[in-house]
Amino acid sequence: MGRIILMVLRLFYKVPYYMYSICKCAKRDDISLEESYAVIKKVTKAANRAGRVTIESHGLENIPKENGFVFFPNHQGLFDVLVFLESCPVPFSFVIKKEASNIILLKQVGAALKSISIDREDIRQSMQVINEMTEAVKNGRNFLIFAEGTRSKNGNKLLPFKGGTFKSAVKAKCPIVPCALIDSFKPFDEKSIAPVTVKLIYLQPIYYEEYAVMKTPDIAEMVKQRIETAIAEYENK
Repeated sequence: MGRIILMVLRLFYKVPYYMYSICKCAKRDDISLEESYAVIKKVTKAANRAGRVTIESHGLENIPKENGFVFFPNHQGLFDVLVFLESCPVPFSFVIKKEASNIILLKQVGAALKSISIDREDIRQSMQVINEMTEAVKNGRNFLIFAEGTRSKNGNKLLPFKGGTFKSAVKAKCPIVPCALIDSFKPFDEKSIAPVTVKLIYLQPIYYEEYAVMKTPDIAEMVKQRIETAIAEYENK
């Protein structure tokens, strides 16, 4: 909470303009996803600087050149999406759980980026989200979804990945991009406003030919292991 207050205080005179710009992107159909993404990326960079957070990204060359893929990172908290918004060069939408979809600003950002809210307790609605996301990816949209379902509360250690979150990728036959977030829990979860660096590693994409014959729980485990390996390699440097 302290770092969020710091962000607001240091951007005090710009906050109304930033809110207006994001809300405009959320409400107007004539603003493209690319235009909305550019606006939100600019605001995100300013907020991160104001909050004394440095984003260090690696493996940008692993992001597929053609749109229509899904990022699958580990999940450490609300700051995770901000890491992607600053570092990722291409627009993406994200899947957000229903409980978080009404948080102020996150709600507007989600709408501007054409993101989807999911109710994990409602099986029928979850299936609708899977089908909607599948069609969007087939049509060239990129998505980010957290396969753990909820954030890990144990630092850089991962929770089990849920196989169901990979159904859209399988149905769309699209590239899966594992992503390793490191220390993304620190900006908002630690009671400190000291400078902090968050790292994001984009791992090599997994193309449909590689996972076509696999069941979704096995795909989930494969992606989880690749992320865990990347985090361990970094921490052992």
